[in-house]
Amino acid sequence: MALLSMKDVSVSYGGPPVLDKLSLQIEKGDRICLLGRNGAGKSTLLKMVHGEVPPDEGEMVRQPGLRVAHLPQEVPRDLRGTVFQVVSRSASGLANGQVPSSEGEETLHWRREQQVERVISRMELDSAATFETLSAGLKRRVLLAHSLATEPDILLLDEPTNHLDIEAIGWLEDFLLRYNGTLMFVTHDRMFLRKLSTRIMELDRGALVDWPCDYDTFVQRREALLDAESQDWKRQDKKLAQEEAWIRQGIKARRTRNEGRVKALGKLREERRQRRERTGNVRLRMQESERSGKLVLEAQSVSYSYGQDPVIDDFSTIVLRGDKVGIMGPNGAGKTTLLRLLVGELEPQKGRVRTGTRLQVAYFDQLRGQLEETGSVQDNVAGGNDTILFNGKPRHIIGYLQDFLFSPERARSPVSILSGGERNRLLLARLFSKPSNVLILDEPTNDLDAETLELLEELLLDYPGTVFVVSHDRTFLNNVVTSTLVLEGGGKVGEYVGGYDDWLEQTRARSTFREPSAKVERKKPKTDRPRRLTYKEQRELEELPERIEALEAEQKALYDAMADPELYKKDSEQIVGAKSRLETLEVELRETYERWEALEAMAS
Repeated sequence: MALLSMKDVSVSYGGPPVLDKLSLQIEKGDRICLLGRNGAGKSTLLKMVHGEVPPDEGEMVRQPGLRVAHLPQEVPRDLRGTVFQVVSRSASGLANGQVPSSEGEETLHWRREQQVERVISRMELDSAATFETLSAGLKRRVLLAHSLATEPDILLLDEPTNHLDIEAIGWLEDFLLRYNGTLMFVTHDRMFLRKLSTRIMELDRGALVDWPCDYDTFVQRREALLDAESQDWKRQDKKLAQEEAWIRQGIKARRTRNEGRVKALGKLREERRQRRERTGNVRLRMQESERSGKLVLEAQSVSYSYGQDPVIDDFSTIVLRGDKVGIMGPNGAGKTTLLRLLVGELEPQKGRVRTGTRLQVAYFDQLRGQLEETGSVQDNVAGGNDTILFNGKPRHIIGYLQDFLFSPERARSPVSILSGGERNRLLLARLFSKPSNVLILDEPTNDLDAETLELLEELLLDYPGTVFVVSHDRTFLNNVVTSTLVLEGGGKVGEYVGGYDDWLEQTRARSTFREPSAKVERKKPKTDRPRRLTYKEQRELEELPERIEALEAEQKALYDAMADPELYKKDSEQIVGAKSRLETLEVELRETYERWEALEAMAS
């Protein structure tokens, strides 16, 4: 028997149903990822499973005694007390400090205390720590412990990786992979999704489609389904147009034809009226800007401290036009400080930062502090004007905002009523409304749906300027950045070629070979000098940039081909071959870059 079943369930908030005659079953041991566009109803469905929202219509059946726990998307602001007190509030009888009145109650009370302590220990938390003083990542961990203390049959997680750093996300993944209960979660983190889900459900226009497969297979199958739907609708629209032309011929035509055809036309009209179009994709376009100079910035021995604690210590780097630089590190490590130093908003206490010429910087703030809460959506972008200048031509602000999926009514609404996903889309609309050749993106992926994320990745890959991006989204970093700066503690900033996976490989290789290489260094005589490049190595160094350009061009062509739905209609061997070649290219590029760096180091 399923833990929970829904049959023909509907929920509406005045407009088209958010959930429209939806049916599902949650079985014991499921790890379900719930996907859907922003506003599709994912949070509503989670609340219904939790029991917070009743259905307007339909039937829900729960196993007797079913326990469901819900980890919300945001940390409640009114939570106070120690970790033990916060976690124990979910265990009945401990919440209000109730005193046991009998031996049986005393035993039960003791067992509940033991359960809370076990969960806190399992989550690697300090039970005496004050909740208000914890980092965002530890607060999320306490809330997860709060949920687990009830020993739920179903654990619901709404965007569990939001505001967590990469280390905390890795810990959460490992914990949930060992967790034996049933999971249902919403996430925009595609690597988290790939590692955890065994079943994918997608909410689309009120309907729920169950995909018992992995994420990559889901993407291919959904694309094929949407393509088939589009073709079917085109056939229906063509037939409707033909029948409308026939009916307009007048009564003479109707007399000579079967009246059933008139009824069929009525049915076609009704089907067309009832059709729910899929929400369009965000149309992301950049303002054209003059190119910056080749050198964007050069940092030389930069240091910055807060009190006695170094945040950045003796850091040097060079960033050239077109570089896509990722910045990673634990929460509170100083990523925003590093960004501000690099773009000249903060003066280094030691060293210097030299910026290039003709820089036009656009900034995306993860805290959304640039948005005026009481102002309307359109005023936040156009500053009270009806038009903006886009690529030298005036464009009406309502039309521009529709590219970011804001209806005319929503465009006139105050920012204060927007969801997290809408606020991020508004920030993107504001960001791209001005010309730029340097983009500063501080956690741009929070609350964005998968389609918008992928479109943003494509836009940044084609962006001719320079990008600095702080992100904990590992897939986003892998797909976008060409190099990564990692805050490693004690003020040290490591610089690595490639994205998140490349950083992992390089740090593993460094930890494996660091000690032997150190021993070799100690054995070298002090009189040894670095050897000069041979003629063959000099020729190789000169040819490597051209080799890298060719590999990157082939890689981009393959990415473009794999983004085309037509590829997936072809023989599966071609798809496998394309994926295999991409993997080979990534290895070749990494090795070529490493060789280039090694030769340049010897040449200098």
